[in-house]
Amino acid sequence: MAVPSSLLLIVAALALCVTAAVRGAEAVTRKYHFDVQMTSVTKLCSTKSIVTVNGQYPGPTLFAREGDHVEVNVVNNSPYNMSIHWHGVRQLLSGWYDGPAYITQCPIQPGQSYVYRFQIAGQRGTLWWHAHVSWLRATVHGPIVILPPAGVPYPFPAPDHELPVIFGEWWRNDTEAVIAQALRSGGGPNVSDAFTINGLPGPLYGGCSGKKEDAFRLTVKPGKTYMLRLINAALNDELFFAVANHTLTVVDVDALYVKPFAVDSLLIAPGQTSNVLLTAKPTFPGAMYYMLARPYATTRPGTFDNSTVAGVLEYEEHEPASPTAGKNHLPIFTPTLPQINDTSAVSNYTAKLRSLASAAYPAAVPQAVDREFFFTVGLGTHPCAAGVPVNGSTCQGPNGTARFAASINNVSFVLPATALLQSHYTGMSGGVYASDFPFAPAHPFNYTGAPPNNTNVMNGTRALVLPFGAAVELVMQDTSILGAESHPLHLHGFNFFVVGQGSGNYDPAHDPARFNLVDPVERNTVGVPAGGWAAIRFRADNPGVWFMHCHLEVHMSWGLKMAWLVLDGSRPEQKLPPPPADLPKC
Repeated sequence: MAVPSSLLLIVAALALCVTAAVRGAEAVTRKYHFDVQMTSVTKLCSTKSIVTVNGQYPGPTLFAREGDHVEVNVVNNSPYNMSIHWHGVRQLLSGWYDGPAYITQCPIQPGQSYVYRFQIAGQRGTLWWHAHVSWLRATVHGPIVILPPAGVPYPFPAPDHELPVIFGEWWRNDTEAVIAQALRSGGGPNVSDAFTINGLPGPLYGGCSGKKEDAFRLTVKPGKTYMLRLINAALNDELFFAVANHTLTVVDVDALYVKPFAVDSLLIAPGQTSNVLLTAKPTFPGAMYYMLARPYATTRPGTFDNSTVAGVLEYEEHEPASPTAGKNHLPIFTPTLPQINDTSAVSNYTAKLRSLASAAYPAAVPQAVDREFFFTVGLGTHPCAAGVPVNGSTCQGPNGTARFAASINNVSFVLPATALLQSHYTGMSGGVYASDFPFAPAHPFNYTGAPPNNTNVMNGTRALVLPFGAAVELVMQDTSILGAESHPLHLHGFNFFVVGQGSGNYDPAHDPARFNLVDPVERNTVGVPAGGWAAIRFRADNPGVWFMHCHLEVHMSWGLKMAWLVLDGSRPEQKLPPPPADLPKC
């Protein structure tokens, strides 16, 4: 019988407490083994072989305390190249273990292994790990639970129970075949067939022979408080989430505390995490409640999975009304979610996010900046090959006359054949990448207005170089070239402060006056608003090569990504260490 995830989390947390009590405040090294393997899984009335870690979907949970060291031995017994990214982990001076294939490492080839080693520094809450090769993260992902140091309480009332809640996407077809077909055709990929909560599609999807799909069920006790560690592991969809007749109190995003606030529903983008508190009703309510998640999207219908996934919140009943009474006979309530394209709900929610900014957890926002950059982010096109007819087999992008592409400052990033970090460290960057990524668009235009006549983007493998310690301000502007849409941008190796967001075109003359430099939310993945902009600040205090990309997997496949190269500082503790002996080779 499967052990409930909430029980596993409690047992693991208690084990950490016992370990800490024995060893005092000393940081420990927590070791894990990941066997990447093929596993047969049945969902939506069909069985397919998927890539998993240790045969689990979703994968195993990593537990650690703030300050701990972590070692994960990844053995690749799958037929695919593999790498694992520890999403949100700062990787201070440990860039060799960050994970994105061809950026910080060559992938782990079939039959090979690699030991990832890193420390959890200055973070507590929920992060996650996932494959960082092609679309393999569809099934290769799992939670990272980071507890505070022993004896350090949460800065909010401690919950009675904690558990991870992972949102995912499920395709009946092989996701590697889905993206391969899209890249061959130049068109959009087939959308997913279902969303999942902790790997389960739930009762709103049709099952086999009249039986509904299994649902994630959370059984609660009246009056108890539960901390849901939310993770959006979906490939291509931002999601609204709500629990019927229950309020959620947001206390943490991306493993960083925020000023607590209550909501009826929230938004979580791919790559983002959030800890929320849910307090059960004081007495048995005689009902069950749906937990629903469905997409937020501003693009046209048919280009995304617009279905809804349901889990069930049910109450433990000590004395049933009668021996024959069962939970299946209880009424079930459904929450109200924002409309799929409700941009106001999104902006209202994100405006509530504020760093805790307390004496114990200060917000170290750079008050002055050394480097300012302006990036356009959005879709564009590549021309079809000469002689290819309209809607030809390799020309199925916009209007059947072009191929889909995506870019930052009109540069569609091309992955190199060897890892950028190794090329940089060895001084052999020639022919691998150029250090001339543009600071701003070469040709400014009305970014959220009518698209320019030429929508083509250029290809390139280009990095932007930063001196160690530089205070950076980056404004990211969505473009409406092929339709305005939100882009969750993830920066590896750093947390950043979201000092401003707005709609329309960014105004450098007036918008900075509205920046929040006191308690802006700090995170590692930010949604650039559809038809709007987001401004972030961070300090380049981590030497190495760091990927930044849209966490909508289809956009990343089309080239919406780039790399920052942070140079070594002058002191020994500001220099990137040499690569490990077992670093995979291309």
